[in-house]
Amino acid sequence: MSTASAQPNAFQLYFRRRVTPLLALGFASGLPLALITGTLQAWATIEGVSLQAIGFLTLVGSAYTLKFLWAPLMDRYSPPWLGRRRSWMLLTQLLLAAGLAVMGLLSPSTALPWLALAAVFVAFLSASQDIAFDAYRTDVLHQEERGAGAALSVLGYRLAMLVSGGLALILADAWLGWGQTYWLMGGLMALCALATLWAPEPDHIAHAPRTLSEAVTGPLTEFFGRKGALSLLALIVFYKLGDAFAGSLSTAFLIRGAGYTATEVGTINKVVGLVATIFGALAGGAILAKWSLYRSLMVFGLLQAVSNLSFWLIAISGKNMLLMAAGITIENLCGGLGTAAFVALLMGLCNARFTATQFALLSALSAVGRTYLAGPLAPPMVESMGWPGFFLLTTLIALPGLVLLMYLKPQILALDRPAASL
Repeated sequence: MSTASAQPNAFQLYFRRRVTPLLALGFASGLPLALITGTLQAWATIEGVSLQAIGFLTLVGSAYTLKFLWAPLMDRYSPPWLGRRRSWMLLTQLLLAAGLAVMGLLSPSTALPWLALAAVFVAFLSASQDIAFDAYRTDVLHQEERGAGAALSVLGYRLAMLVSGGLALILADAWLGWGQTYWLMGGLMALCALATLWAPEPDHIAHAPRTLSEAVTGPLTEFFGRKGALSLLALIVFYKLGDAFAGSLSTAFLIRGAGYTATEVGTINKVVGLVATIFGALAGGAILAKWSLYRSLMVFGLLQAVSNLSFWLIAISGKNMLLMAAGITIENLCGGLGTAAFVALLMGLCNARFTATQFALLSALSAVGRTYLAGPLAPPMVESMGWPGFFLLTTLIALPGLVLLMYLKPQILALDRPAASL
């Protein structure tokens, strides 16, 4: 049985020494992404770089999808300071601060190849930081803290995306210029390293794999030795699939299908939606401390599925700002609840000896549905059945994941036992 019921106040979990630093560490994890994607593309566009060259810049983020390839190295080896995970976090954060500063010294109009190379280096370091951070978070949190830890990480990540995305554009355009803005972001990354120094070591430190070969093969051997391993992998793909389909074209639907302006969508869908997602994640973390992981996944999964009907209601109704605001709030709130439970599931499925590799692999697998199913299939589905039919179907697409969850109930319930050894 979970020890979560012993918590006098679930929100007190957010102020525990193991949990609180995850806000700043989640911020450090999210800060580089926009700076090498959307913000960098905006900078290049303003300086007159060709569309073909800007399209090439989209490739610099490939490291995020390939990070599982070098995750075993980070499981096997670590720098000789601050412990097995924090040592990698500190090293990558300091190098990221330097890398962002170097980007600020360059210009897309005069040194695009060098700027692109610096961006690739930053992407590699950022993906490596994610490997170490995901492993650290999984190792340091107690079972009842996983939901709160996942929620604070999401909050920090989303705040960083705001700072490095929208705020960075404003600062660069109206105040600091592009180079100084990137230097400022590098300084923020350096400050995040203080959180790594403050963060505690896990109570129980697992031994690293003895050899690199074990670091590569051990995570797979250990995971596939579990009962229902293939079904667990399928659950990871399908649990948020309905949510992924509904979200894949949400902005295009609101503008093209429902007739709202870009300003209206930007204000409601981005700002209100972000607040709802954060609130949902924080509430989800607190609820996870009280409920079992299985119950949380089931209830939040049902809410995710039903919340897609808010888009269906918008699609069949006339233009109504209050309706759109309510629908976006409900959809993002439920999505935030589901995200907190889902990240807690990924953490629970990792073995402490191979956390870096297993979390990297599982998180990459979780993106399969969004990238290879929802992305390519959603547009022809809309063309064939229209927006209302599409959103009704996304609710049904969420059901196989819930059926798999019911089938795997014994394995999921076992993750709530602190003494369980995976």
